[in-house]
Amino acid sequence: MIVNCNEWQRPQFSEQAELSTKVRDILSDIRSNGDDAISAYAEKFDGNKPKLIQLKAFDDYELEPELAQAIKLAAERIERFAEFQKQQLQSASFSDEYGEYQQIVQPIERIGAYIPGGRFPLISTALMTLIPAKVAGSKVRIASSPSDNPALLAAASLAGATEFRLLGGIQAIGAFAYGYADQSAVDLIVGPGNAWVNEAKNQCQGIVKIDGLAGPSELLALCDSNQPVDWLAYDALAQAEHDPNACSLIVSDDLNWLQKLESYLGQSTEGSALVENNQIALIQAQSVNEMIKFSEHYAPEHLMLCHDEISEASLSNYGSLFVGANSAVALGDYISGPNHTLPTLGFAKQTGGLSVNNFMRIMTTQKLNDLGRETLSKTAMPLAEAEGLVQHYNSMKVRT
Repeated sequence: MIVNCNEWQRPQFSEQAELSTKVRDILSDIRSNGDDAISAYAEKFDGNKPKLIQLKAFDDYELEPELAQAIKLAAERIERFAEFQKQQLQSASFSDEYGEYQQIVQPIERIGAYIPGGRFPLISTALMTLIPAKVAGSKVRIASSPSDNPALLAAASLAGATEFRLLGGIQAIGAFAYGYADQSAVDLIVGPGNAWVNEAKNQCQGIVKIDGLAGPSELLALCDSNQPVDWLAYDALAQAEHDPNACSLIVSDDLNWLQKLESYLGQSTEGSALVENNQIALIQAQSVNEMIKFSEHYAPEHLMLCHDEISEASLSNYGSLFVGANSAVALGDYISGPNHTLPTLGFAKQTGGLSVNNFMRIMTTQKLNDLGRETLSKTAMPLAEAEGLVQHYNSMKVRT
């Protein structure tokens, strides 16, 4: 079914109070009982005890040559983009007549990368989470996953994991946040996960930094009538297979083209079912401006721009932009280079995807000279007086 822009609404995922309570109870148990609780939950939910896996060199995993080559090339491209990002964020300083000032950029020391492995062993996520941390200079890079798939282990090794834990779910996040196996807690947790993992990250962010809270995967494609129907159909199918709640939206101002796409999707049972369940939505816009307005409001995780009358500059709310039908989102998921860990549920209006910046902290220094001490103190004293902060005032007055 094809609907108009004003008829479509983002699915609402109701807050699961029961899930939140269960996560809170498990994290509380882990905080109180440490490794014993982590092991008990791993056996209960993963079916096995946690295990610290000693990673081997990448080539020692003896993967199929094509797969090994793909992982290596993806790693090279992800690292290249991460190095490019790092160049944009550097320590620097300047001085004026009052003193010297500095921005110091340093890596976060200890990071934990969660790598999903329940439904699929996400080899690409090992690369996307660990390589930026390595490039940033984080010294401790702990990977944790419920999967010990050899290709995933090989990717984690190549990406620079300093430790690999066979451990998933809430208990993995608890181990990151509170420490595990004589390892201290991490300072930052990154990586996507299911609703349980997401809620665990949410509840732990009071004591540890997180990269963000991810919802179901999203694709929005803005298309004109010149786009290959089969390519866009498979793009929609690809994003929808991530998760039962994942959603692919195809928006066009050409009804005839949308009808062709609907017919193409209807040729397969999978395509028909996804359209029926609104995991793939075909949306008609009345104008180019309406398409832009819809996209800016939706702020999708992945935005495909496949319309000759829409400029890149007119779009600003997205996790990552894929320009032209050549730029399949699947390529971004694996090998293009920019990170595939991206904001969902409209959070692209507020933040971008995972990057080297997430693994950095920015500190500042200030060293005032005698002129700065006296002149700036006299200038700032009225501010402290207006705010009623007496000792602030006195701290500066005594220096004049």
